[in-house]
Amino acid sequence: MTIRVGIGGWVYAPWRGVFYPPALPQSRELHHASRQLTSIEINGTFYGAQKPASFRRWRDETPEDFVFSLKGPRYATHRRVLAESGPSIERFLASGVFELGPKLGPILWQFPPTTRFDRENFAAFLALLPPRRDGTALRHVIEVGHASFADEAFAALLRDFGVAVALVDSERRPLIAEITADFVYARLRRLTAEVPTGYPPADLDAWAERFREFAAGDGAAAPRGRKSPAAADRDCFVYFINGAKERAPAAATALIERLDQSPRNSPR
Repeated sequence: MTIRVGIGGWVYAPWRGVFYPPALPQSRELHHASRQLTSIEINGTFYGAQKPASFRRWRDETPEDFVFSLKGPRYATHRRVLAESGPSIERFLASGVFELGPKLGPILWQFPPTTRFDRENFAAFLALLPPRRDGTALRHVIEVGHASFADEAFAALLRDFGVAVALVDSERRPLIAEITADFVYARLRRLTAEVPTGYPPADLDAWAERFREFAAGDGAAAPRGRKSPAAADRDCFVYFINGAKERAPAAATALIERLDQSPRNSPR
């Protein structure tokens, strides 16, 4: 199994001198973070296009087995008629994301909490997400915020397209623990400042066991029309994000230790 654990972004002042060594140049922060963690979710792509040179630089600064996930642009998801999202999706895919090469992981499409489940509307959006582009297989994830998505019809729709639903641990978003693709994507957002590791140790133990079960295929429904994926093929991507953000790196490293999947040292 492959369970990747990380944080959202890598530039955050409160991490300096704590997660990052004192006096570490900001230009070396990604280099350091990518050797303590196994993945990072890039949030800047949600707000605007990045340059191809940036994706190449991020690719070259990280170890060979490191993976980035990307947030798709809000221009594609924050609209009423989702069938009109095509141009925004295409601009994003043409912006240089494939410069990451094999380090390109899942693409997260985050919807605002005001968006309600409308099967026809969402089916039109999912149909716009290409499963492959330029010879690269793409993994897509949907994050929703409205309680109307806690509906088997939504999970069934995602299975039809082989798209994952984000498992979000948050007071503000519904927890949808359905398996709708051949991978799992989780965003753990209940970090608290009072706990050094963000989540209490017992909670981290429970999450570690849960991701082991997900990776092993326990309790998971195979995507409709597909062969049930083998245990080794169900990757998990877990990110500690929001809440007491200053605790995110400690939470991620604590979960990595519990999973006994420390990142490999790399000379790069």
